[in-house]
Amino acid sequence: MNKIKVGIIGTGFIGVAHIEAIRRLGFVEVIAIAESNLELAEKKAKQLSIPLVYDSVDKLLANPDIQAVHNCTPNHLHAEINKKIIQSGKHVFSEKPLCLTADEADELVKLATQHQVIHGVSFVYRNFAMVQQAADMIRQQELGRIFNVHGSYLQDWLLFDTDYNWRIDHKIGGASRAVADIGSHWCDTIQFVTGKKIVAVFADLTTVHPVRKEGKNQETFTNTQNINKEYIEKPVTTEDYGMILLHFEDGSKGSFIVSQVSAGHKNDFVFNIDGNQKSLHWEQENPQYLKIGYRQKANQILCDDPSLVNASVAPNIHFPGGHIDGWHDAFTNMLQKFYRFIAENKQINKDPVDFATFTEGAYIVHIVEAILQSAKTEKWVNVT
Repeated sequence: MNKIKVGIIGTGFIGVAHIEAIRRLGFVEVIAIAESNLELAEKKAKQLSIPLVYDSVDKLLANPDIQAVHNCTPNHLHAEINKKIIQSGKHVFSEKPLCLTADEADELVKLATQHQVIHGVSFVYRNFAMVQQAADMIRQQELGRIFNVHGSYLQDWLLFDTDYNWRIDHKIGGASRAVADIGSHWCDTIQFVTGKKIVAVFADLTTVHPVRKEGKNQETFTNTQNINKEYIEKPVTTEDYGMILLHFEDGSKGSFIVSQVSAGHKNDFVFNIDGNQKSLHWEQENPQYLKIGYRQKANQILCDDPSLVNASVAPNIHFPGGHIDGWHDAFTNMLQKFYRFIAENKQINKDPVDFATFTEGAYIVHIVEAILQSAKTEKWVNVT
């Protein structure tokens, strides 16, 4: 089999994660990267042992050997670059959010369909083995009637007013931050696991720090408290924290809390699913365990042992039980599914798809817009 050749646009934290996951696949090869300037591109290429470098998206897309492109740029560039990739006829895998507005999202879905390219969005959490196990149990109707879904996604990397990052600037990150950045993951995962769409939302959003202090050379997920002596005060319009009520398409209900200012919570993604026979509980910071709750017998803790999970879930587990598959393994699972789909010459809208496509990515953008509208009007808003 000839290796699928790939280009990466943007080589920050998440771009490197894409490259490392691709290299684990074996049948896909990263041959090129593009950055905002040639000096940075060459530096990154040397660090990552990538042969070709470009200082523009257009130059990378002009390479006829590249079959698929990953968009790992800041949020405000997603729509424009995704559109260019599609129009070049190459397959596209985009970081989330797919783009910043619902209109942009709908246009991208339409374009991708017209050009018949394979399109994926980086919703990684649905690819953890025990999340897959939860989804399979629900498909098998093991929980009975599901009536309540609840959970949270909490982080603390923006706790201090001296914490600053490009995501805070609404011109770059978008009108929503905590919801769009991490709440989007929660919503996608819960829709995947339950098989139900979120159709209405009621939201209360809060900006804890209406003014933040931007220091020099600050990076994401670093402790900047007391490091920088000189700051520029920046007004903040995006939310640090939010509480959201949900209605699902079958009439069931849910809720979740999202925060980037909760001390001690690093990447604390949790969901609970309540059925009239069983319940499920999963935590991203303890990803190898799925708690199965019962009323009339002892609860069960299922671990990610390939010999214990459902047969369809076992391929998502890379090591024997007890060796703890983690976030990078879920990332590999996600890209494995995307590139197997390409390698087997499958087509979206004709063949079963087991990764998040632009269609799912666009729907999440619609959910985020509905949450923002709800917070503004203090009313329930339907997801359109």
